[in-house]
Amino acid sequence: MQKVVFVPAHGEPIYKERQVKVPTGETKKGWLGNEKEVTRTESRVELVGESDCKIDGKRLANDINEEIANLIKDGYSISTIQDITSGSYAYKYQSMHLTSEPRLTGGTEAVSGEGAFGYGYGFGYTSGVLLLAEKQ
Repeated sequence: MQKVVFVPAHGEPIYKERQVKVPTGETKKGWLGNEKEVTRTESRVELVGESDCKIDGKRLANDINEEIANLIKDGYSISTIQDITSGSYAYKYQSMHLTSEPRLTGGTEAVSGEGAFGYGYGFGYTSGVLLLAEKQ
């Protein structure tokens, strides 16, 4: 009996340093006599998301090891490990219609006809890994 397990890849974590106000536990009197909490500013590094173009290789390796250990515990042996590659792309194309008109200052004319421009790019990345296991 065979079993196929997909282990997804995740993007590298993105961290950002943020300034946060932290209460000191002290209070002070304000202008009108009411008490105001005293705070100080601290820098903290916070997780703000995942990269959409860089794979977290350490996490993928740990996830693969965890799945392999689970399969072996359930009596399977790994016969094949295959990476799954996906891709993305973007492009832009624009056509322009040009006209021709005589110039007042000389005997030349402005260019006429059609013009166009465009660009495009694409790239591949690892979506995850397939593990093919067979029951022993």
